[in-house]
Amino acid sequence: MDAPSSPAGEPDIAHVASAFADPRRTRVLMALADGRALPAGRLAEEAGVAASTVSNHLAILLEHHLVRVEQQGRHRYYRLASHEVEGVLEALARLAPRTPITSLRQHTKAGALRNARTCYRHLAGQLGVHVFQRMLEAGWITGGDGRHRPEIAGDRLSAPGKGSQYRLTAHGAAALAEWGLPTKALDQRRPLRYCVDWTEQAHHLAGPLGTALTSRLFELGWISRGTVPRSVRLTPTGEAGIAAIGPTSATA
Repeated sequence: MDAPSSPAGEPDIAHVASAFADPRRTRVLMALADGRALPAGRLAEEAGVAASTVSNHLAILLEHHLVRVEQQGRHRYYRLASHEVEGVLEALARLAPRTPITSLRQHTKAGALRNARTCYRHLAGQLGVHVFQRMLEAGWITGGDGRHRPEIAGDRLSAPGKGSQYRLTAHGAAALAEWGLPTKALDQRRPLRYCVDWTEQAHHLAGPLGTALTSRLFELGWISRGTVPRSVRLTPTGEAGIAAIGPTSATA
């Protein structure tokens, strides 16, 4: 007979937390936080280390099951191991102090992320807030004004909103269906999730609808990946499409 397995103890938080303790490894993880798979050379650039050094850091991240590697021909690409790792990064970002910007590269990166970025695979930054505001003004979403209200419990910066006021209207569901969003994302019965954007201090759309919308905007060519990891660029086609959002318009 097989020997009975011993019961599992408490989670070893310190063990996995040690992988986040090095700033070079956290830069690698943040570079992968938009869901893309990147080669070691690109990750070395983001971490600010040599290729030989980033290999050691990637080995530690692999050992702690924070990233996984994919072989494509002769090349190896790395991506986050799961959505749970994204969640940990966002949670740590909410607790961490902001570092001063001391270089042009940091300034450029900060500007790109404030303009438009992905957050939990939905659209954030100025663009994410703007799209959410247009949808509210057009009557596609109802239940609030999109403003951050720090006096309300659960409306914390850079955090998933705890309110249940936002809902998709029938008009909004019809308009987004014309954009090609899947029916399962257009549930009018459940409250919509949102996040309080940490750069804009306003709400942007989150949850299943936010993820489906962002994915569809990429497919339509309305937004594209920026050169800075997690950053997003609005295309001329997307600018025209978002400008056309209105009470009686549903531009495909």
